[in-house]
Amino acid sequence: MATLAFTGTVAAIMQTLVTPLISELPQLLHTSASNASWVITATLLSAAVFVPISGRLGDLVGKRPMLIASCVPLLLGSVLCALADSVVPMIIGRALQGMGMGLVPIGISLLRDVLPPERLGSAIALVSASMGIGGGLGLPIAAGVADYASWRVLFWGTAVLAVVIIGMLWTVIPAPAAADRRPVGGRFDFVGAIGLSAGLVCLLLPVSKGGDWGWGSTRTLGLFAASAAILMLWARWELRVTEPLVDLRVTARPRVLLTNLASVLVGFGMYAQALIVPQLLQLPEATGYGLGQSMLAMGLWMAPGGLMMMVVSPFGGKLSAARGPKFTLAAGALTIAVGYGLALALMGSTWGVLVVTVVCNSGVGLAYGAMPALIMSAVPLSETASANSFNTLMRSLGTSVSAAVMGVVLSQMTVTLGGHTLPSEGAFRIGLVIGCGVALIAAAVAAVIPVPPAPQLRAVPATEADGAEAATA
Repeated sequence: MATLAFTGTVAAIMQTLVTPLISELPQLLHTSASNASWVITATLLSAAVFVPISGRLGDLVGKRPMLIASCVPLLLGSVLCALADSVVPMIIGRALQGMGMGLVPIGISLLRDVLPPERLGSAIALVSASMGIGGGLGLPIAAGVADYASWRVLFWGTAVLAVVIIGMLWTVIPAPAAADRRPVGGRFDFVGAIGLSAGLVCLLLPVSKGGDWGWGSTRTLGLFAASAAILMLWARWELRVTEPLVDLRVTARPRVLLTNLASVLVGFGMYAQALIVPQLLQLPEATGYGLGQSMLAMGLWMAPGGLMMMVVSPFGGKLSAARGPKFTLAAGALTIAVGYGLALALMGSTWGVLVVTVVCNSGVGLAYGAMPALIMSAVPLSETASANSFNTLMRSLGTSVSAAVMGVVLSQMTVTLGGHTLPSEGAFRIGLVIGCGVALIAAAVAAVIPVPPAPQLRAVPATEADGAEAATA
């Protein structure tokens, strides 16, 4: 449990690693701000493409081998970024780091194979929450290192962590694990992998770059149209092929479908406050609503929120055992909504913002721990890694949409101070209201997820795909 939680935390840290460097990247890499933004976009696209692929490979070749294999691009990408002196190798290195995000869903799936049922709920909650823990802790760590040492130290540090993870996985994780001994006998769906990758790139690229390109531009609209066409063709292929990359019939089961929909909404709610709070903390006090904190101070004010996810995750596992993961997911979404409500009243002080991040991240910890439990209770043992990876993709889709929506709100409602254009107080309040509304919708979706009577994970036979639930879907 500790090994997999640490692995997930390090993988998540990769996502926020360059956040303190965003404003300095054009000078550091001798390029324009537009080109430097690809350092962020490359990681997003790479993670979206490779998470479902690595999940399916985990089901086919074994979860332990895929965990170790996923650490290799983390190591190579970190070294390449540390040595980079221009934007191209930095983008390639960040894309390699994004390939390692499959560590979290594969690790969660492995828990089902190696832990007794009575420990499974709390373990799933802890490892799943590691994504948020890493994101919360990565920002202050990266800001501190960037302030007091060379930015290259960040990437040399992650390279060392990747080596440590490989050693821990090799020595601690059972070999062969139960999943590795189970004969699967499947084949990898290369056509499905290419189709899903192309569709996701065409979808997420305009979502992340639409603000720069223009939401009504030919490039943005053309990519959205291409994504819709490619994903429809991909879905048709997946329904016809014998061994698909993503079993859409299983994904269409009400329990899985609604959990994935709730995951998109929770991902949106989680990321909205992660975008709003840092800007509030760093805006100058002269605005009347900014809190005038440095990058390092901002990260330290937000760090307790990430730690809170670690504290809450064991409680979430116990709550799921007592009331079921559906209840925990709904409770987590409602807690996020409460955090946004508090933010409307407390956004004027650093201590108030601290309370908001702690409450919101507590809700995220509850929700993130419940999602994999719901997914794994509804899919066959042979598809746990693939199904969890698809669920992780849904969370990432929610965060991407959240970034686009918050970007539009904060860029359209502005004030001018000292010749600089800044988001207005009204923009932040509207962003908080949107986040609160989305979290409430997530709670409503979670409330209607159908679950079996007993609040426990069960092994779903592969033949259940032909049962009444699949027919209903």
